[in-house]
Amino acid sequence: MHTVSGGEVAGILVAVFWAILVSFLAVALARLAQTLKATTKLVADVTDQAVPLLAEASTAVRSAQTQIERVDAIASDVQEVTSNASALSTTVASTFGGPLVKVAAFGYGVRRAISGRKDDDVPPKSSRRTVIVGRTVSRGRGKKG
Repeated sequence: MHTVSGGEVAGILVAVFWAILVSFLAVALARLAQTLKATTKLVADVTDQAVPLLAEASTAVRSAQTQIERVDAIASDVQEVTSNASALSTTVASTFGGPLVKVAAFGYGVRRAISGRKDDDVPPKSSRRTVIVGRTVSRGRGKKG
């Protein structure tokens, strides 16, 4: 019988160790390959879904921009109309305001003159009242007689 020397035992152990190490590395590489395949598939699926979503988002942004431009145009038109209405109001007030006040004052003077001729009586001063910021105060207040 052949006796096994220490070198042969060491060689067998090293060979077994390398076989186990290679097996573990082969299993690890196989799992890494599966993980890379799954990751590649996941990235491809995300890309397939992201591209249409990005296209829809781009369309939505363009539509929103168009709507904002329309609203901006409407707002500027409203501002122009408001400005024109203000200018028209000022023009009407300045054109008709002065003459209307004069006509009203003339009418008041005519009424006063006509009523003065008919009645010849002037109402007493104590019965006259003056309106001050929402209150009525008689002129004779504080005076005797």
